Amino acid sequence: MSRRNDYHTLPQGEQSLQDEEAISATGEGDEEMEDAVDQEEGYSSSTPTSTLTWISWFCSLPGHEYFCEVAEEFIEDDFNLTGLNVMVPFWKEAMEMVLDMEPDEDTSKIPDVSIVEASAELLYGLCHQRFILTRAGLQAMVDKYEAGVFGSCPRVYCNGCNVVPCGRSDLPGTDTVKLFCPNCNDIYTPPSSRFQGVDGAFFGTTFAHLFFQSYRELAPAPFWKPASPSSTSPRSSASSSSNQPAFVNPNPYGGQKRAAGKVYVPKIYGFRVSERAKCGPRMQWMRLRPENPDELDLVDWRGRWIDDNDHYEDDEEHIDEDRPMEDFDPVRCSG
Repeated sequence: MSRRNDYHTLPQGEQSLQDEEAISATGEGDEEMEDAVDQEEGYSSSTPTSTLTWISWFCSLPGHEYFCEVAEEFIEDDFNLTGLNVMVPFWKEAMEMVLDMEPDEDTSKIPDVSIVEASAELLYGLCHQRFILTRAGLQAMVDKYEAGVFGSCPRVYCNGCNVVPCGRSDLPGTDTVKLFCPNCNDIYTPPSSRFQGVDGAFFGTTFAHLFFQSYRELAPAPFWKPASPSSTSPRSSASSSSNQPAFVNPNPYGGQKRAAGKVYVPKIYGFRVSERAKCGPRMQWMRLRPENPDELDLVDWRGRWIDDNDHYEDDEEHIDEDRPMEDFDPVRCSG
């Protein structure tokens, strides 16, 4: 297999010959003269003869801003492609297109180009799902995250926290890409419609959480202390935020960024809506955070408050015991 010459510049002899023809042509105007000068000075054009690879072209398309460029060495390694050959139709042709390789077989045996392009997009997306889980892939996504390429959380009380792309399934064709917020731990639909055609499987269900496990300095801390009542005004809050000391999490394994933990409280004429009301707020506890890291140690692995009087082993034995099924037949109960 050899590299395609479509994405590379012409040889020096042919390029000089074309330059002489463009300069000697009559009636072409000054534009061809400028193009010839640009080619002599070494400027690359936007035509298919440029050095643009298929991977760079694919990542530069509108709506593909979330993708990073997968290294060709990663795609060429057969170990990284285990199990993908049964998921991608026209596997060989798609691989040749992604890697810009010349096909070995006769061109008459190659199917329609549009079909191969769809297979190449599927192949690259599945390779992208695995690449962003590696050290190099995570670092490439960190650069995009810090630059704000993925956008920010639409929730008001997250204060514009940056988000990362994720998927709800690892199988292609299930759902489109979503955005995960590390502050509220929820997912959202991208605000632009151009991302609605991107498959969520190209990012997978693991990347978003492995990303913040690997770079804890970018993740918010699991605790948050509300501000004092005296600093409720905008001026005082602005001055206090500027004078706040640098945030330090005593737990080195937790998030190393100050969290935004304010929770919206629905009110009517200044009175809070009761949680027991039919129209009251639900599941508000999912947004709440403890005020200090010491409170995190007061809960066991089950999420229960630690108490010396509780005996969880007895509860487990009682739950595991078989017991007769209750009969709720109203006819038999009445008789």
